[in-house]
Amino acid sequence: MMDRTNRHYRAFARTLTRRTLLYTEMVTTGAILFGDKERHLDFDAAEHPLVLQLGGDDPDALAQCAVIAERWGYDEINLNVGCPSDRVQRGNFGVCLMAQPERVAACVVAMRAATSLPVGVKHRIGFDELDTYDHMRRFVDIVAESGCDRFTVHARKAWLQGLSPKANRNIPPLRHDEVWRLKQERPDLLIESNGGILELDTLEAHLAHVDGVMIGRAAWDNPWMLAQADTRLYGEAEDPAPSRHAAVRAHIPYIEAQLARDVRLHHLTRPMLLLFAGQPGGKRWRRFLSTHVHAEGAGIDVVHAALETVPDQTLRATSAQL
Repeated sequence: MMDRTNRHYRAFARTLTRRTLLYTEMVTTGAILFGDKERHLDFDAAEHPLVLQLGGDDPDALAQCAVIAERWGYDEINLNVGCPSDRVQRGNFGVCLMAQPERVAACVVAMRAATSLPVGVKHRIGFDELDTYDHMRRFVDIVAESGCDRFTVHARKAWLQGLSPKANRNIPPLRHDEVWRLKQERPDLLIESNGGILELDTLEAHLAHVDGVMIGRAAWDNPWMLAQADTRLYGEAEDPAPSRHAAVRAHIPYIEAQLARDVRLHHLTRPMLLLFAGQPGGKRWRRFLSTHVHAEGAGIDVVHAALETVPDQTLRATSAQL
């Protein structure tokens, strides 16, 4: 979810759901320790509950980042052991760390010793030839000894040679049954499924087998899928936004505040481009924003004008889209 789940996307997501747990993009330890902390770590208070997802393999560096994360106000830390990009392979973090479960365990121990925040791990079924169920269970068992009790499992293996990161999100077959089996055999652990889950109906079916579900790019491609999460998944009496129009209007104060900080409008509207996907006027909405937000001095009037291009519909009238 690099270049997707940034602070502007997360702030917009909160107009659709108050209860779901939001994750940052993966941030490397080097970027935090030696880079622009505000750029990588700053967030709006409305984004809580919020998890900082870290990339790294050095226990000391991760411990320092955990301390910073707690000081910054994050609710949880997640160590990414699932990303298959060339960059993470060169840095010896991401999915290649599944071959070093003892090192991952040492990283978790260091972070838990340095902070009171919960520490979880996101990983894959496996990678390359280390891809059997037994390989994954051994990895989880060793890391669990560190005190980690939340494992978010992308139910695809990764091929580090021959497949791009994009292809690794789609080509290796999904093996959710192995994630379900892991929960059955390790009932004391918090086990979550990830990968290929595109709608709430499917998500609810998974919850019969696991403790939680992580939604990635589906929530970017169709952000409106989050609009009934609070009532359907958390038992709330109502959801934050009764319509797509209402979600945009609720987000306008945030956009105005960011514009006042000299953030360009196109960064703020990008998370909303697909809000009306599949709806009457959805292409007009996307085309209008794409055409006008880059203009010099573009302001909130562009968003108001874009709303005029699409009809307002209530959540009840559009729930069949989920």
